[in-house]
Amino acid sequence: MEFSLQNSIVNFLQQCANGLEIGSFYALIALGYSLVYGVLRLINFAHGDVFMVGAYLGFFISTALLAPEGMSGLSPIATLILAIPLTMIFTSLLGVSLERVAYRPLMRKGAHRLYVVITALMCGLILQNGNVALLGASHSAFPELVPVVVYDVWGVNINNVMLFIVITAVLVFLALHFIVSRTRMGMAMRAVSWDKFALPLMGIPLNKVIVFTFVLGSAVAGLGGFLHGMSYPVLEQDMGASIGWKAFIAAVVGGIGEVRGAFVGAFLLAFVETMVNAFLPSTYSDLFAFSILLLILWHRPTGIFGRPLTAKI
Repeated sequence: MEFSLQNSIVNFLQQCANGLEIGSFYALIALGYSLVYGVLRLINFAHGDVFMVGAYLGFFISTALLAPEGMSGLSPIATLILAIPLTMIFTSLLGVSLERVAYRPLMRKGAHRLYVVITALMCGLILQNGNVALLGASHSAFPELVPVVVYDVWGVNINNVMLFIVITAVLVFLALHFIVSRTRMGMAMRAVSWDKFALPLMGIPLNKVIVFTFVLGSAVAGLGGFLHGMSYPVLEQDMGASIGWKAFIAAVVGGIGEVRGAFVGAFLLAFVETMVNAFLPSTYSDLFAFSILLLILWHRPTGIFGRPLTAKI
């Protein structure tokens, strides 16, 4: 009986560790959803596919920089140090391009938000199917940049890549929270979400704030894609669709538009998923996870950290 209890505790702690890793990926995508929605009240459904593009960009950049066997080039660590910022730069450019080409013309013409959301869905499909057209349907293997070292902590297996991913996600959250709450640009972002029509009267460039928001959100999504490639090295063209939807749901549960809400909702969803997978058949994972999240929304329709919007009539 004591041995069975010990095994159950170890299994529970192992699932907590797995939940931290999966929640880190959800958090890095959900943060971008919340940033864009908080500023523009726009749900950027192409965001999950920006995550996918980040994974593939990380693959191509790392493969190009990494020294093949017997040839000159960069070491795996040097490749990692260079590939991460390059991936974030390219995905931020992709996010800005989507805003300039797809969203801004509609918003300038005063189009209803529904049409902008539909456009975002189409942009995601274009990115996904464009990837298939360019690279084919075959899977790609992400190069090993960091040798995996497994640590046994009281029977719980934790590796160095997992620790790196979780620490990176926490640091990104703290940095974004500081930017939004403590900087002038963050104050401008919050002002846009409050009343974007009054912003030009105060001398704040609206388009500059919007571009900065897309740069931040897309760069973080690209970072998430790169880290996902390091942890799960088989890349697929549709990898951004499922994880993007789950990250969006996590952002809604946490209170979309709130950076704290996106972070907490992501880890909450990840923990529920991993626990269901551990103690019930895996086919029940999404059923139980989303049912629990639905119960949370019934109790708090605006999410854990969300606040009801008020409108002047």
